[in-house]
Amino acid sequence: MFLAHNDSRKRATSLAPQAAYVHIPFCQQKCYYCDFPVVVDHKPDSRHRAKYLEILRWEIKLTPPGQQPLTSVFFGGGTPSLLTPAELGQILQDLREQFGFAEEIEISLEADPGTPGIQYLEDYQELGVNRLSLGVQSFIPELLRVSGRTHTVEDIETAIHRIQACGWENWSLDLIQGLPGQTLAHWEFSLQKAIEAQPKHISVYDLTLEPKTRFYRDYPEDSPALPGDELTAEMYCFAHEFLEKHGYHHYEISNYAQPGYQCRHNLTYWRNQPYYGFGLGATSYIDQVRFTRPKYLHSYYQWVKEQATLGAIAISDDPPSVKEQLIESLMLGLRLREGINLTQLLKQFPAGIKTSVENLIVRQLRRFQAEGWVGNQQEQWFLIPPQGFLLSNLVLTHLLLALENVTILD
Repeated sequence: MFLAHNDSRKRATSLAPQAAYVHIPFCQQKCYYCDFPVVVDHKPDSRHRAKYLEILRWEIKLTPPGQQPLTSVFFGGGTPSLLTPAELGQILQDLREQFGFAEEIEISLEADPGTPGIQYLEDYQELGVNRLSLGVQSFIPELLRVSGRTHTVEDIETAIHRIQACGWENWSLDLIQGLPGQTLAHWEFSLQKAIEAQPKHISVYDLTLEPKTRFYRDYPEDSPALPGDELTAEMYCFAHEFLEKHGYHHYEISNYAQPGYQCRHNLTYWRNQPYYGFGLGATSYIDQVRFTRPKYLHSYYQWVKEQATLGAIAISDDPPSVKEQLIESLMLGLRLREGINLTQLLKQFPAGIKTSVENLIVRQLRRFQAEGWVGNQQEQWFLIPPQGFLLSNLVLTHLLLALENVTILD
């Protein structure tokens, strides 16, 4: 079993994870907006890559399995499409042997249009990968260059052609709004090109200036090169109207899908369900504890070696308080169009406390119903896109401030 730090609070029983995230950190170049733990090394015969994959597979084998097989696996990065089919196959075999795979498992892989993996698509399919996430980001050449992307528009077109030729049914296309120099015309063009490619799923991410990134250094928040708040809000609302009109349901703040093609793995995160994390900087959520691995290669290698001496992966962090768990569930659940079910969310509380907390949450949410940002059906409360999603931070701020002073949850 997982080794947990002793704590005076009794840990609630939770389900074993049925989802696994696997981090592949290698990239051809670090994008200028990226703050993920990545390593610029794309040589197929790199000794660094061989060592990392060896340690990663060791970590997987050190992780005790739960009672249920995995229903989703997600390879993220970095650039997982730098892996050869042989390398990917070894990891999948380890996961299958250690945890088991459900019959209808979803196996997703992030892919960069300009990487060798685009030529391996049929091999990936044979290994069981059945969902692809293509990191396009923009169909405007200048915006790709300014973002530090190494692929070209021609690479995107080649990748889409390969995806279609291989008969991929379930694939997603990623775009970013708010890039330096981006106009509404650029945005409309990229969205049009996206739907012409006919993916089943489209992710639309808002640029965030993260510390320690090149964009953070080069573009202060008030930089005239960046689209302002009014323009980015216009882009967000345009994407909502445009994609909904073309059959893509806006099921999460940044994600759209045709019916039946929501990302099963990411739903695990937003529904605050447990999951395994493997690899550099990856986070696990097990027994109500979130635990993040070291973000530098040497530290990560040392950590895995230490776990080997214990015989199992050790969760070294304390579980969150009841209030922290509630806040996490609210913040994650309200990202989804389906929202939150307050009866389910508060079912662990005694009746008196449950009623008080439920009334407090409902009172805050009702403040925004008149604005058309929040809706509810019986016990289900949700944000209404596009404005509800666009102003989700404001709604959540009011909720968190109201819960801050509720001592019965401490």
